[in-house]
Amino acid sequence: MKLSARNQLDARVTSTTEGPATTIVHLDVGGQSLVASITTEAAQELGLAEGTEVVAVIKASDVIVATRD
Repeated sequence: MKLSARNQLDARVTSTTEGPATTIVHLDVGGQSLVASITTEAAQELGLAEGTEVVAVIKASDVIVATRD
Protein backbone atom coordinates (compact mmCIF):
# COMPACT_ATOMS: atom_id res chain seq x y z
CA MET A 1 0.00 0.00 0.00
CA LYS A 2 1.35 3.42 -0.92
CA LEU A 3 0.50 6.38 1.31
CA SER A 4 1.14 10.09 1.01
CA ALA A 5 1.90 10.27 4.76
CA ARG A 6 5.66 10.57 5.28
CA ASN A 7 5.70 9.82 9.02
CA GLN A 8 5.82 6.03 8.83
CA LEU A 9 7.63 4.08 11.54
CA ASP A 10 8.29 0.34 11.62
CA ALA A 11 7.10 -0.95 14.99
CA ARG A 12 6.23 -4.04 17.01
CA VAL A 13 3.14 -4.37 19.19
CA THR A 14 4.17 -4.91 22.82
CA SER A 15 0.65 -5.03 24.30
CA THR A 16 -2.98 -4.15 23.69
CA THR A 17 -5.80 -3.19 26.05
CA GLU A 18 -9.15 -3.77 24.43
CA GLY A 19 -12.21 -1.80 25.45
CA PRO A 20 -15.74 -1.88 24.06
CA ALA A 21 -15.04 0.90 21.53
CA THR A 22 -11.34 1.74 21.77
CA THR A 23 -8.18 -0.36 21.97
CA ILE A 24 -4.93 1.05 23.35
CA VAL A 25 -1.96 -0.31 21.40
CA HIS A 26 1.55 -0.08 22.87
CA LEU A 27 4.31 -0.13 20.27
CA ASP A 28 8.09 -0.47 20.34
CA VAL A 29 9.75 1.72 17.71
CA GLY A 30 13.48 1.01 17.79
CA GLY A 31 13.53 0.95 21.59
CA GLN A 32 11.18 3.92 21.99
CA SER A 33 7.59 3.54 23.18
CA LEU A 34 4.63 4.80 21.21
CA VAL A 35 0.99 4.46 22.25
CA ALA A 36 -1.93 4.55 19.82
CA SER A 37 -5.65 4.63 20.47
CA ILE A 38 -7.64 2.97 17.68
CA THR A 39 -11.11 1.51 17.35
CA THR A 40 -11.50 -1.99 18.71
CA GLU A 41 -13.02 -3.02 15.39
CA ALA A 42 -9.85 -1.88 13.57
CA ALA A 43 -7.58 -3.68 16.06
CA GLN A 44 -9.53 -6.90 15.54
CA GLU A 45 -9.52 -6.55 11.75
CA LEU A 46 -5.74 -6.02 11.80
CA GLY A 47 -5.25 -9.01 14.11
CA LEU A 48 -3.12 -6.98 16.50
CA ALA A 49 -1.46 -8.96 19.27
CA GLU A 50 1.85 -8.88 21.14
CA GLY A 51 4.67 -9.34 18.65
CA THR A 52 2.74 -8.21 15.56
CA GLU A 53 4.99 -6.22 13.21
CA VAL A 54 3.22 -3.06 12.05
CA VAL A 55 3.83 0.34 10.50
CA ALA A 56 2.76 3.32 12.62
CA VAL A 57 1.52 6.10 10.34
CA ILE A 58 1.42 9.45 12.13
CA LYS A 59 -0.63 12.40 10.92
CA ALA A 60 1.28 15.58 11.64
CA SER A 61 -1.92 17.39 12.48
CA ASP A 62 -2.25 15.13 15.56
CA VAL A 63 1.24 15.58 17.00
CA ILE A 64 1.89 18.11 19.77
CA VAL A 65 5.47 18.99 20.73
CA ALA A 66 6.30 20.64 24.06
CA THR A 67 9.42 21.53 26.03
CA ARG A 68 10.14 20.20 29.52
CA ASP A 69 10.30 23.53 31.37
